[in-house]
Amino acid sequence: MPLLLGVEEHQALAVFTRRRADLRRHAGEISFPGGRRDPDDVDLRQTALREAEEEIGLAPDAVQLIGELTPTSTFVTGYIIHPFVGLVPAAQRWRLSPLEVDEVIELPLSALRSGRTRTRMERRGISFETDAYMVGEHLIWGATARILDDLFARSEELLDGRLSPPPDAGEQPVHG
Repeated sequence: MPLLLGVEEHQALAVFTRRRADLRRHAGEISFPGGRRDPDDVDLRQTALREAEEEIGLAPDAVQLIGELTPTSTFVTGYIIHPFVGLVPAAQRWRLSPLEVDEVIELPLSALRSGRTRTRMERRGISFETDAYMVGEHLIWGATARILDDLFARSEELLDGRLSPPPDAGEQPVHG
C-alpha cells in the first residue's frame, strides 16, 4: 500500500488503482496495487514491490517500507492479502499497466477516515450491506476497506515504527 506525502499541507495520501472494467475478477473495483507471488519472488515484500511496479510503474527503490498490516482474506475468491505499507515521494508519475489498471487514485488519509460508512450494494444479484469508505465518487469496500480499517487502527504504531510483521506469510497472494 503506497502512501505519498502530499506536497501541499504535508498530508498523507493513499494510492489505489481502479481495476479494468473488463477483468474477470474484481472488475472496476478500487484496490491497492498487488497480486500473486511469483516463483522468483524471494518473499512477499518483494512480491508487493514487483506488483506495484508492474501495475503502476512504482520503482521498488522509490519505496521506503515502514511496516506490514494484518493479513486480510477475501470472501469470494478466498485469497489472503498480505499488505505492506510504504512511503513514496510526492508527485509520482504513474505508468499504468494497460492490462490491469484503468486509473490511479490518490486519496488523502484524512478524507478516507472521515468517509467511513456502511452502504448497501448488489453484486451478482445478491444484495448486502457492507462497511465502506466513500470519498467523492470513489467507493472502497471489501478487503480494501478492511485493510484501511487496520491501517487507521494501527497508524500510530506504524508511524512510530513499532508495527511488527505478521507470522510467516507463506505462498499466499499479496497486495502492496
